[in-house]
Amino acid sequence: MTWHLGRLCGFDLETTGTSVEEDRIVTSAVIGVGGNQPIEPRTWLADPGVNIPEEATAVHGITTEHARAKGVSAEQAIDGIAAALAGHLNRGVPIVGHNVSFDLTMLDRECRRYGLPTLLDRYEDSVIWPVIDTRVLDQHVLPFRRRVSETQGARQLITLAQVYGFGWDEEAAHGSEYDALMAARIAYKISAIAHAPRTDRPDFVQRARTQRFDQVAALDLEGLHHAQIKWAAEQAASLQEWFRKKDPDAVVNGSWPLIPHQAEAGDR
Repeated sequence: MTWHLGRLCGFDLETTGTSVEEDRIVTSAVIGVGGNQPIEPRTWLADPGVNIPEEATAVHGITTEHARAKGVSAEQAIDGIAAALAGHLNRGVPIVGHNVSFDLTMLDRECRRYGLPTLLDRYEDSVIWPVIDTRVLDQHVLPFRRRVSETQGARQLITLAQVYGFGWDEEAAHGSEYDALMAARIAYKISAIAHAPRTDRPDFVQRARTQRFDQVAALDLEGLHHAQIKWAAEQAASLQEWFRKKDPDAVVNGSWPLIPHQAEAGDR
């Protein structure tokens, strides 16, 4: 059975900012979908213990006051998120997200901040897998696909949703539940296209200058996970090269699906 026909676990976080080392989790969704089973949504609203910057509120709509009044403690939310993800992984269900290395690394740092077992501590294997990243997958299968407008990045979740035929609900978007479910849908669609006969693939795929869907079709979940490690590193190296045209010291971390903790990286 191809992996997109089995169970998937959509995962997303909304946070106080973009630093995995310093920022905090505000909301999260862990959603079991597919595999001919009922949808299994779990969501959390946390009081992050710090003020939520206005620019973060502008993205996800959660204010400091709302999080403090309605949210559970950060420690309780983080423990629940990690436990829910581990439950899926220990059943062999892949975690699916968009730029998911950010979310998994943020969760890892939050677990450490509160002295909680990390996701890896709760998992029966020695590495976190299987993981599916729609940003990495899309960039690999359609490397030269153009952005849909001057205001949207080519690899943003909204762009992928539109390209793969799901549209976009701006009012619901940037909520962790909406984004987690959209990532799972996009991952399903990429695999479905990959496993379809070439003549049955959408026009935008058939017109593409370069498309690599056949490479995805040839991989099982384990193979796909390991391939994404390689693809993510290659994509990061390419982006770093581009950044260094303006900033010679620019660094883009290509670790995937988890950026190693500084202490552990130093030990190695």
